Amino acid sequence: MTIDRRSFVAASLVSGLLAGETAFAQTPPPGLGGSRSTALPDPTETIDLWPKGVPGMPATPPVETIDDRSTQAHIPDRAVHGTARPRMVVFRPDRPNGAAVLLTPGGGYQRVVIDKEGYEMARWLTARGFTAFVLFYRLPGEGWANRPDTPLSDAQRAMRLIRHRAKDFSLDPERVAAMGFSAGGHVCASLSTRFAATVYTPVDEADRMSARPFCAAPIYPVVSMDPAIAHAGSRDLLLGPSPSAALEAAHSPERNVPADAPPHWLLHAEDDTTVPVENTVRLRAALKARGITVETHLFEHGGHGFGLRGAVGKPVEVWPELWRAWARTKGLG
Repeated sequence: MTIDRRSFVAASLVSGLLAGETAFAQTPPPGLGGSRSTALPDPTETIDLWPKGVPGMPATPPVETIDDRSTQAHIPDRAVHGTARPRMVVFRPDRPNGAAVLLTPGGGYQRVVIDKEGYEMARWLTARGFTAFVLFYRLPGEGWANRPDTPLSDAQRAMRLIRHRAKDFSLDPERVAAMGFSAGGHVCASLSTRFAATVYTPVDEADRMSARPFCAAPIYPVVSMDPAIAHAGSRDLLLGPSPSAALEAAHSPERNVPADAPPHWLLHAEDDTTVPVENTVRLRAALKARGITVETHLFEHGGHGFGLRGAVGKPVEVWPELWRAWARTKGLG
């Protein structure tokens, strides 16, 4: 489905009635109105990343399209591609603990998953006091200028906007973490290692804020662009055909860990046949070599893309509470 005018206007009116949001006219969330299978209402509050114009817009902008892939009643499985207005969807807890998590769902850089690694995880976090921001970032293969840095520029901008508007969400601006899944794990790992890289021209006061996450959790992440272990589809869409060795290195987070990288929490299943576990192993080694705090969990079974729903009934289902316990020791919440 595409965003039609009626949905856009309705969502804009809802957003405009939210307390504190009247000054921020926003694009509605992707897929607003719900999946045919969802039993929960979709969120309505969003934050556009680039209200003054999205940088690097193609001559023919992509058309936002939702694919509803659900095959089970009441279990939504939507994904979006063609995002021309990157934005965050906001999930507010009833009792904020002062900490936030920026979520970057996966999708192989072909799409961005809405439900499984986005809204589901956001609801889990808000039930525990965290404010969650689900990032719908631009896809590098859709004609954007500065192709390989397009997702990272959205992630940097998102972190800065969250901090800039921390008071609106009762947040401590320092305690903003990042968590990403699969290709979104590459976005997360890129952010946690290249948070200080200049990948876009500053546009307003928000860009004076730091983009460094308080801590980072790449989950079954795409990491390396080394063809020996890279997820081929993500690599091709991010770097384009026949990338140079220098381009591969520049977009392999394990080769760009700075001395001031944040603490990391890593998770992967050894039987992942989509993104080899070596991606996480290499990132861990690089972090350890730089003296960065890192906790790593490698499970025997789990496959790829388990998120919350796919982990049920397996030892790996404990992962969210393991992350939460670790995050608490770091002072996140």
